Amino acid sequence: MCRWKMENTPELMTERLVLRRFAPGDGEAVLRILGDRQVNTFLPMFPLENQAEAERYLRETYLDFYRRPWGYRYAVALRENSRVVGYVHLSDPESLDLGYGLEQAFWHQGLAAEACRALMGRWQNAGIPYITATHDVNNPRSGAVMRKLGMTYRYSYRELWQPKDFWVTFRMYQRNLDGREERVYRGYWERYPEHFVEPLEGELL
Repeated sequence: MCRWKMENTPELMTERLVLRRFAPGDGEAVLRILGDRQVNTFLPMFPLENQAEAERYLRETYLDFYRRPWGYRYAVALRENSRVVGYVHLSDPESLDLGYGLEQAFWHQGLAAEACRALMGRWQNAGIPYITATHDVNNPRSGAVMRKLGMTYRYSYRELWQPKDFWVTFRMYQRNLDGREERVYRGYWERYPEHFVEPLEGELL
């Protein structure tokens, strides 16, 4: 049982976006986003190959998930035309890991940060104590989004990324929403033997 209130993906609006649940008709958008090989570069899964795979992913990852009593898995849609262009997730109540992705045509417009910033406020009001996020060292733009959200680098670790089966060095960021700045989520540090703190230089500044 969670020690804090977790709703099941309530709808939110920002200046440019509608954050809502994925719906049965969103399979085409799922394929457009997760079938793109460049979008897929830093995901553990392989790109979706066809509409049937997208429909199965939509059902298993989102529609079935919404039957649970709590959680946050959002479709990110444009307010101007309702087009679904991405997703934002918050994982289980232990790591509280923030994940996000956008259709390639909508990169570098600040949309991921806009979506996540709105959710940060919601999560803080719900009493969620902290948020973590990780990014591949070869994907520093994702780390830039984390820093825009007020997250700070805590440590790095190496993981054998599956099912792609190659080693990745991840940087773990965290923001404590309850003001307890001394807290560091240690789950990845304890799970993966190769872990370390990198010097704060370059894109980490």
